[in-house]
Amino acid sequence: MLAAHADWSVDPQKRWISVAIKSVHGWDVDAPVPVGDVGTLTDRLMATAGNGAVALGIDCPIGLPAAYALQLQGFSDFPAFLRCLTPDMAFFSVARTIDEVSLARPFYPAGSVSGAGHKLALAQALNLPDTANLSRPADLRTANRPAGGQLFWTLGANQCGKAGLAAWRDLILPGLTKGQIKLWPFDGALQKLMRPGQLAVAETYPAEVLRQLGLKLHGSKQSQISRAAMAQDIVSVLRHLDAKPSKDLRLQIEAGFGPKKSAEDPFDSFIGVLGVINVLNGNRSDTTPFPADKWQGWVLGQTDLPASAK
Repeated sequence: MLAAHADWSVDPQKRWISVAIKSVHGWDVDAPVPVGDVGTLTDRLMATAGNGAVALGIDCPIGLPAAYALQLQGFSDFPAFLRCLTPDMAFFSVARTIDEVSLARPFYPAGSVSGAGHKLALAQALNLPDTANLSRPADLRTANRPAGGQLFWTLGANQCGKAGLAAWRDLILPGLTKGQIKLWPFDGALQKLMRPGQLAVAETYPAEVLRQLGLKLHGSKQSQISRAAMAQDIVSVLRHLDAKPSKDLRLQIEAGFGPKKSAEDPFDSFIGVLGVINVLNGNRSDTTPFPADKWQGWVLGQTDLPASAK
């Protein structure tokens, strides 16, 4: 069995992946490495796993807001919708102006925009009553972590739309087309998807994983000092997960993954793979609180409901 987690970005230079392999002795966890060629990623993971099962967590949205999905005709669920797309479709082209936004081209804007009301204009262009309908339940804040970004809105520090588009187009869609992958939670509980020769892809959120593992980041994630201060707690989590870090990974943990601000990317990929392992070990739920939902998705291991739903 292989567990992996990719910290995703629209910028290929900011994509990092951490991999762990399970044996009779527990999990062997390697240091983060660049994702590299996305087109060969699933093949490489499956080759590393031999004939074993693969669970790949990705730090990007996998699913669509319900109010948008209800307007789509002829699709049973999110995977069926994705399978009908092609990389050259308008869906994968971010709209430059609000006039270009439609159900077939829902992501906006391609560049910066000035003035107020643009997010509301996006919602209205998609026949949504308000900006709240741009969010999925997984995007909303909980009592223990902040909100994530809204999928179709592609501006701001917390935007995730362009990263999601890149992952859907370049990784998930080809994998679905080739019959290589299954999508959690749409295709079932994660443990049931862990079959020999099969790769399951699940949405993750590093800030949520930290909470699930009982880890706290004091200070900025971009600070080497803040990351290094977590070393002892991370080692305790590894021990709890029956996970053994490689020598290189141990050094990186002790060094806070290096002095660069961008080291937050390999750090997130590592934290994410611990979250995947935690679920595979049975310590967190591998299902969702919304079993009938076929469109919106959920964050792997999350049990907290959105704060507004309590």
